[in-house]
Amino acid sequence: MAFNSINTNVGAMIALQSLNAINRDLADTLRHISTGLAISSPKDNPAVWAIAQNQRAESHALDAVRASLQRGQSITDVALAAGETVTDLLTQMKEKMLAASDTSLSTASRKALNDDYLSLKRQIDRTVGNADFNGINLISSGSTGQVRALANADASDTIDVDHVDLSTTGAALSGMRADLLGAPISAAEIKAMSGAIENVTSALSSLGTRSYALETHMGFIDKLQDTLDASVGRLVDADMAKDATKLQALQIKQQLAIKSLSIANSAPSYLLKLFGG
Repeated sequence: MAFNSINTNVGAMIALQSLNAINRDLADTLRHISTGLAISSPKDNPAVWAIAQNQRAESHALDAVRASLQRGQSITDVALAAGETVTDLLTQMKEKMLAASDTSLSTASRKALNDDYLSLKRQIDRTVGNADFNGINLISSGSTGQVRALANADASDTIDVDHVDLSTTGAALSGMRADLLGAPISAAEIKAMSGAIENVTSALSSLGTRSYALETHMGFIDKLQDTLDASVGRLVDADMAKDATKLQALQIKQQLAIKSLSIANSAPSYLLKLFGG
């Protein structure tokens, strides 16, 4: 190949190749800076991008797990609050029962105590009947209403909170005297009332344990999600300080490459001087 040719300008070709390479690097660096990502598409690094996408999917799936756990916590907390009220009401009912067991009471006094007793009893059913959240009631009359909170992203495990009937017709309060009138109140009936209180407190203890399990697992899911997000960041996030420094270097190299290309393109014009141009 002739070194002095107007058809083939090797210097310009080399300068142009260098400029194109610099422009590609510059475009990549600008994309890193604008997106904050070193790997933003499969063509950047297919294997790492695929790993990051799978981890992102896992992290997003945990959002549904968190929502399920939070809903379970809310349902359980409402039931616990209502259950505490039930124990308070039962304590007051036992007090009325003890007072009515005094055989020296007048009929009017016994009737007044009975009215209070029945009012407290109705309040128990009113309380448990309204202890629902999102349509679920863990302590209402009957056996429906339970929590099956998601524990992982593939729905293969759940944290369960079962229903317990704390109404006056349920097994927990069975044996409780219907009213304070009629036959004298026996020690066995007072003991049955104490047993009802123990049944309710035992049920609430179980609910509290499950509520704590939901809360503890929520903390784990939060940490797991943070760890997944951090792992994805380590895989695909751009080093902004490094890219900022690289940007300045590439801009200088780009200017030099443009200058080199300009010099190379002007070389053939010098040949005109050989012809007295």
